[in-house]
Amino acid sequence: MNDIFDIEEFDWKKEWTGMPEFVQEKQEPFSKIIIRFETEEDLHDFAQLIGQKLTPKTKSIWHPFRSHWNGEKGRWK
Repeated sequence: MNDIFDIEEFDWKKEWTGMPEFVQEKQEPFSKIIIRFETEEDLHDFAQLIGQKLTPKTKSIWHPFRSHWNGEKGRWK
């Protein structure tokens, strides 16, 4: 039995022949803004206002909320 991880015996190019090309277009947001907060309390107030969890380490969010993982985190198909 061939082990696909045995590089010397496995010819992936032969196996890939005839497979469809995969193209995934990058999804860009309509708009981006930078919001600065003077205090952590201001950040917390804003998080409550928009109904999302924000921390001092939060780098980006979607509004309305959309998971960065699209519900697929840790799931194999």
